[in-house]
Amino acid sequence: MIWRLSSGGPDPGTISHRRSFRHSTMMLWLTSSMALLAIMMLVALILLLFWLAAGGSSGGGQGVAAGDHLASIFLELQNGPAPYNSEGIFAAIVGTVAVTLLMTVIVSPLGVIVAIYLHVYARETWYTELIRIGIHNLAGVPSIIYGVFGLGFFVYVVGGQIDQWFFSDALPKATFGTPGLLWASVTLVLLTLPTVIVATEEGLARLPSSLRDGSLALGATRFEMTFGVLIPAAMSSLVTGIVLAIARAAGEVAPLMLVGVVKYAPSLPLSGQMPFVELEQKFMHLGFL
Repeated sequence: MIWRLSSGGPDPGTISHRRSFRHSTMMLWLTSSMALLAIMMLVALILLLFWLAAGGSSGGGQGVAAGDHLASIFLELQNGPAPYNSEGIFAAIVGTVAVTLLMTVIVSPLGVIVAIYLHVYARETWYTELIRIGIHNLAGVPSIIYGVFGLGFFVYVVGGQIDQWFFSDALPKATFGTPGLLWASVTLVLLTLPTVIVATEEGLARLPSSLRDGSLALGATRFEMTFGVLIPAAMSSLVTGIVLAIARAAGEVAPLMLVGVVKYAPSLPLSGQMPFVELEQKFMHLGFL
């Protein structure tokens, strides 16, 4: 503890630093709790949908009546008003959740790693500034452009090459060389990656330089300083960027029309074997109903 020699009391700078540290810790716990609550609500919603699809609870009394009533409402939604939508809203919900979760799993670590490299490890040169300008410009590109790029590059080039390497026996029938869940998710990754990078880097830039300088002065490595001090302090900005990316990806329809979404899918893009998702299968989406 640093004490003032004149009055014998604590240094005001030390008190301010302690208050700032307590505030950052409180915000970290609050943000983590809200993120955990959101994940729990999402899991509960998915479990409720599967419970309703199974026909409700198997208990007795009023619970059965309530479950049957909810199941009947859900089945009405599932049947749909038009014959081309016989899989109903349940398949669209499953497809929307699957493509959004797969996109989130890919874009979250990738966007954070790129932001950390640009802010902590990269030198301030003309080409790093050019990269930042390009990232900011990519955030304003219309979404349909990403769809055209995903169709031309991911589906026809990458998917076609994968079919030639691993699924040559099935040719000319395409396996990954056709629009599907994987290419839709990767296209959404390109669409939302600039949002995550910009939000994370701005959160890191708002941190006081004393955190970095103090960590390095105490003997911490750059890796320890980054993941032990900077990332926890900027966790709120990181979570904000991921949430904004998820919100944008869940509502986008235009690029998905080219890389995997269909009006009617004969089956759900799920399976009982690893990886439990049919990555090459087309799917339904809530925004396309």
